[in-house]
Amino acid sequence: MTSSKTARRPHHWRRDLIELAALFTAVAVADAIANLIGHQPDGPYLLVASAVALVATAAFHTWWARRHSNAPPPEEPGASDPTPDEVTGSIDGSGAGAGETVLWRMRTTVRDAPGSLAALCLVLARLRIDILTLQTHPLADGTVDEFLLRAPASLPAQELTRQISGAGGTATWIERADTHDLVDTPTRVLSLATRTALDAAELPLALRQLLGRCTIHSLPAVSITGRPTGESAPVEGVLEETVMRLRDPSGGVISVERPHLPFTPTEFARARALVELDARLGPRVPRSEDILTLPEGNEITVRRADRSDLAAARAMHDRCSPGTLGLRYHGPVGDADRYLDHLLSPRFGRTLAVQTASGKLVALGHLLWDGDETEVALLVEDDWQRRGIGSELLGRLVQLAEEAGCDSVYAVTQSRNTGMVAAMRALELPLDYQIEEGTLVITARLTSATELRSATEPTGTAEPRRAADELTAQPTDARPAQRSGPAERARR
Repeated sequence: MTSSKTARRPHHWRRDLIELAALFTAVAVADAIANLIGHQPDGPYLLVASAVALVATAAFHTWWARRHSNAPPPEEPGASDPTPDEVTGSIDGSGAGAGETVLWRMRTTVRDAPGSLAALCLVLARLRIDILTLQTHPLADGTVDEFLLRAPASLPAQELTRQISGAGGTATWIERADTHDLVDTPTRVLSLATRTALDAAELPLALRQLLGRCTIHSLPAVSITGRPTGESAPVEGVLEETVMRLRDPSGGVISVERPHLPFTPTEFARARALVELDARLGPRVPRSEDILTLPEGNEITVRRADRSDLAAARAMHDRCSPGTLGLRYHGPVGDADRYLDHLLSPRFGRTLAVQTASGKLVALGHLLWDGDETEVALLVEDDWQRRGIGSELLGRLVQLAEEAGCDSVYAVTQSRNTGMVAAMRALELPLDYQIEEGTLVITARLTSATELRSATEPTGTAEPRRAADELTAQPTDARPAQRSGPAERARR
């Protein structure tokens, strides 16, 4: 390619020759007119009047040019494509919201041929849509292009889909996005890898954020009773359109489902790399401790727990009454110890433990990943109930759920357990209730972190709330049929 300066250089002599010829012609014409008019009686006056008219015309032209110098350029021929406002106006008859924009995530499949992506970009440009990010997912017979778009708010999603289909896009999928999607893919993947490296419980959450809206289940290879569950997957994993199965580093299978959108081989490779990182690093839980003072002056420590606390948790079970264990697990009291190995696994969620100054474990709080939902469950030793420990654990579990990006948490108990209702109400969050065959499911919809912190107790003090210490939610038989938590799946 040549620059514009080089391209014009051969034409300079022609332009100069034309300008010189025009100057000579103008001088000759002016001399002829001057000789013709100047020899007449009124010739000098006509020459002066002509000069004044020329000066006035030049001044008017200068003023007119300055006045319209900021006017928008005229539309070029052929630029008659409809604007977003015209598209919307033809549909709903209005042109409101012309200056507002929204973010869209769009995915479409195009032929693997030169110019296919250019055709899509041309359509987006005509609709005044800005492409913020672009990812390509190669397939055997095409390419999946994933866009993050900033579009006029007045442009309907149906019209955008129609325009993309006209440009050659097939299987187009579109949904609203937010500012969190503005992070580029390499940065997001590195951030998720860092979170997974620091905490083994982050793997299901990292997979969900990596793959978008999907349902993730951790299926153990051995049930609580010791029988094989038949859940297994090859080392390289299995990809079946909307389902991928990955080998869990702790045994069993991680099943990921996304019915609304098939997985691509690129997404499968990213998910498998994240699981392989978790397997290489082995079991790990961040060791952070908070020391709290009870109203009577005793100090307790709240920390993360894992399978290394299995012996201490079983000893706490031995000190709990059958009534407390029955409310917590809703099954034979003798089977309570079987659940602990799964409940303390970071693959199923996060567990908080409360221990005394002597190191004795007196309470456990579980935040359990249940597919698209999240469950909270508590167990407080009889001698340590009615001291505010349950309230402290519940508030911290809800805060962990919000930090993990959960929209809600639910607890399951018996309908006669009024303490559950009182404890959940103490969170000052919107609550939903569902009763089925004597089972009460209370769902708390999470709010912002600021409102959540104002609803929980101040750090360093646990105020007594008797209702919260009687809260014994359980992920077992008592829940309705539509919910199947980690402990129940493991038992089966």
